[in-house]
Amino acid sequence: MSNDSSLIAQIGRTIGLWGDLKFHLHTDFPEQFKIGTSYQSDRGTLTISDINIERGMIRFVGYESVDAAKKLTNTKIYTTIEQTKANCDLKQGEYFWFDLIGCSVKQDDIVLGAIEEVQRMADTDYFSVKTSDNLIEQGLAKHFLLPYIDRYIASVDIDAKIVYTKDAKDILEAS
Repeated sequence: MSNDSSLIAQIGRTIGLWGDLKFHLHTDFPEQFKIGTSYQSDRGTLTISDINIERGMIRFVGYESVDAAKKLTNTKIYTTIEQTKANCDLKQGEYFWFDLIGCSVKQDDIVLGAIEEVQRMADTDYFSVKTSDNLIEQGLAKHFLLPYIDRYIASVDIDAKIVYTKDAKDILEAS
């Protein structure tokens, strides 16, 4: 898959007689999976013929028998940034992880670092932040994890690529 592709689901084992497959989501946007939508996979392009998100089941065009569907077990499904933006509706204050990666993390007028990745642990997202060189030179940790919760995040400016924080320096100093 190309660098701008993201893993959004993985196919599990077959269920029943009609090519239904277990379906494991790796996205916060299950609504992007609709009948007739096509996605890239590590086994070529797949088009959804039936889906039940609540039951975690999916079926693809051309794979409507158990034998055909078994060939898709463990297949990974990918999407592009453009397809994700077209198929997903963000609510106020929601952001795509790929838009947050690379943002500067600021507290007051100090740039604490930049977001390298977003990690989910339990029900909370964390920014993995690479600390600014000048703060590393002052003896602070090279990386720190910042919970993406109101307690620490004041605001996000995606256009300027800045996440404004409060008390995040305390986390860095304790890291």
